[in-house]
Amino acid sequence: MRTITKGAEPRSLTARRAGVAVDDPRGYEDYTEKEEVRATLLEEQKALCCYCMGRIVNDPLKMKIEHWRCRDRYRNLQLDYGNLLGACLGGEGKSPDEQHCDTKKASRDLKWNPANPAHVVESRLRYLVDGKVESTDDEFNTQLNDVLGLNLAYLRSNRKAVLDSVLTWWRSTPNARQKVQQQINHRTQAAEHQPFSPVAVWFLRQKL
Repeated sequence: MRTITKGAEPRSLTARRAGVAVDDPRGYEDYTEKEEVRATLLEEQKALCCYCMGRIVNDPLKMKIEHWRCRDRYRNLQLDYGNLLGACLGGEGKSPDEQHCDTKKASRDLKWNPANPAHVVESRLRYLVDGKVESTDDEFNTQLNDVLGLNLAYLRSNRKAVLDSVLTWWRSTPNARQKVQQQINHRTQAAEHQPFSPVAVWFLRQKL
């Protein structure tokens, strides 16, 4: 999970919110310009899932528009752009123990929102050498596993591969510490980030 910087919301979303009652149960469901929201979320998130940081693409069959606070219990936030995130399919259609991200989360709450700058979500996370993600906040740490399923074996494996790669660079590069910021810039300034690359950025920032 990485901090997401929200930009301006799509105009169609602004118009939709102005045209329906805040608690209209069909407010989001009947909103027909979701493609515009998907495209904006994808750009903001550098083509990474808001939770697992795997690849997402602008396709309704391959990407979800996630409501950080669910529509069922927070109807007043269903068209709030700050509540909308781009998520992967998260094992949709698989058994519950193989699901992750929005699919596993369903209507449950999370303590911290990656798109809320006040929540500084990146500062609450750390990665272990085996690819496990954890938090020093006990409640959030439980949610990473039980609500989001972020420590499924294949997600851990993908994060470990990124950590192994950046660790190899660190150990084999002469004067590596002097080149850390350059590496961070290389990984963060592209329009699309490589899947799970924020794990490498986390590691590199420990070396500054």
